[in-house]
Amino acid sequence: MSRIADAFAACSDAGRAALVAFVTAGDPTPADTAAILDALVDGGADVIELGMPFTDPMADGPAIQKANIRSLGAGTRTADVLAIAKSFRERHPSVPLILMGYANPMTVRGAEWFADAAAEAGVDGVICVDVPAEEDDALGVALRAKGVASIRLATPTSDAARLPAILTGADGFLYYVSVAGITGQQQAAQASIEDAVARLKAATRLPVAVGFGVRTPEQAAAIGRVADGVVVGSAIVDLVGEHGASAPAPVRAYIQTLSSALADARKELA
Repeated sequence: MSRIADAFAACSDAGRAALVAFVTAGDPTPADTAAILDALVDGGADVIELGMPFTDPMADGPAIQKANIRSLGAGTRTADVLAIAKSFRERHPSVPLILMGYANPMTVRGAEWFADAAAEAGVDGVICVDVPAEEDDALGVALRAKGVASIRLATPTSDAARLPAILTGADGFLYYVSVAGITGQQQAAQASIEDAVARLKAATRLPVAVGFGVRTPEQAAAIGRVADGVVVGSAIVDLVGEHGASAPAPVRAYIQTLSSALADARKELA
C-alpha cells in the first residue's frame, strides 16, 4: 500500500492529480500486455489498474466488454493475470499496480488464496466491483491481512448514510464513479463532480480519484483541478482494440497527452 500513498503524495507535491490508467489483462493476448503496461508507465501514468477478464462484466460498457471477450478468447486465465502482475512488478518496482475485476475469479478458490497470490505477485490493491462494503469479509479482510489495499467505490448515489460503511476498511484511495451507469458511455457534469469530490474529501483522508467517461485531455484537466486522481480506461482499451499488438506506441502517445494536461491543469489556477 505504501506505493499507492507514495504515488499520490508525489503527484500532490508536484501540484497535479495522479493519472490512473486501466487496461484489460490479456488483451489482445497475454503476451501483448507487458508492452502495453510499459507504454502506460512510459507515457506518464502514475497508477496502473489491470483488469481481470470476466464473462459478465456488469459495470463495464462496450469497450471493456469487448476487451474481456478478446482476452478470454486468447485463453487468459487468473494464473496469466497474476503472472503479468508479477512480471510488471519486476520491471517497475515503484509503480502502484491495482487489480480490478469481479468477485467470482477473486473468490472462487477462497479469499485467502487470492490475497496470498496477489501479494506474492506484488499487487498493491484490489478493486472488486461487485462485493459491497457491507460484505467486506468476503474479500477485504483477507486482502488487508496480506497488506493489499481494499479499494472502494463511491457513486453519485452513495449518500451520507452509506458513506461510513464504504469508508470502513477502505485503503489506498477512494474511487469515485462519477456516473450512475457503465464505463465509457458518458461523463458527469463538472459541477456535480466538484460537489461530490468536496463531499468525499470532507469524509476521508484517502485520496479521491474520479473515473468513468474520461476521454480527453480537457476532461482530465478539469477533473484534475479538484480531484487527487483521474482514472482513464475505456479510451485506452479502445486504442488496444483498434491497434492490437501494435498498441503500445499509440497508447504511450495518448497517455502523454493526458499526463501533460494534468501537469498544466492546476497551474492555471495559481
